Amino acid sequence: MRALAARADVRTFSLLGVLVALIVIGGITKPDEFLDTRNLQLVLTQASVIGVVTVGMTFVITSGGIDLSVGAIVALSSVWATTVATQEYGLAGILFTAVLVGVGCGLVNGLLIAYGGMVPFIATLAMLASARGLALQITDGKTQIVTIDGILKLGERDSYILGIPPLVLVFAVVTIIGWLILNRTTFGRRTVAVGGNAEAARLAGIDVRRQRLYLYLLSGLCCGIAAFLLIILSGSGQNTNGNLYELDAIAAAIIGGTLLSGGRGTITGSVLGVLIFTTITNIFALNNLQSDVQQIAKGAIIVAAVLVQRRTAASST
Repeated sequence: MRALAARADVRTFSLLGVLVALIVIGGITKPDEFLDTRNLQLVLTQASVIGVVTVGMTFVITSGGIDLSVGAIVALSSVWATTVATQEYGLAGILFTAVLVGVGCGLVNGLLIAYGGMVPFIATLAMLASARGLALQITDGKTQIVTIDGILKLGERDSYILGIPPLVLVFAVVTIIGWLILNRTTFGRRTVAVGGNAEAARLAGIDVRRQRLYLYLLSGLCCGIAAFLLIILSGSGQNTNGNLYELDAIAAAIIGGTLLSGGRGTITGSVLGVLIFTTITNIFALNNLQSDVQQIAKGAIIVAAVLVQRRTAASST
């Protein structure tokens, strides 16, 4: 256990070192723009949306599963929550609808995987296609503008608390709750046990199917919350929302130290992974580098992280 804790500490400090290095690079290449308070607030705000999704993804991957549908669920939740009919119920109606749709999609994923015996890759891939299609059908390819003042004001600087955007505060709360659940509760220990060895967990008295169902419900809940944050950020609902969120969430969790094969997960590492990717995107944008270069860089980081995981796993056996 001490060896595992030591490796976790080294990994966390390594990620912090990478993040600091990126901040230094951003400060050197574009000092006026990158280090501007508004830009740093923007980086944290953008990290908040994908960060909430990544917290849910970390739980799923820790259990040995995968969720390819998170981006599509965010899109569906955002457009369903911003229809004219839903907006008639105000801020509370939008929040409730976004969360309800997210949890509903998570429930379908969980039932198909836990009780339907479907492989997570296939089940969530089907949800990805279905949710995207339904989101497109609801919007008819059009952007749904939010007209509720309460939502729009949350995205303005006047709503910042001590200079911190409300979205960042929500992300911080979700992160803290996620960390406590994974590291300090029976639910977290069961999640790790199922990911480490599902059969051994079953023999130890854990209801593996129910645990997996709960995990996909949790992932759906995080998607619903992220959709609400995205609505605040953009002031609209679009069927293109959440594009490639599944890639970013999985990548952030992996480079953070969560094992793709399951059995080990770290919320702290996942959050640092999100901040690293968001900072990279911001630096590239400020330096007018094309998006394809960003994707290549992300792909290289993912490959490097997986290779490090394999080497660490090999050295521990």
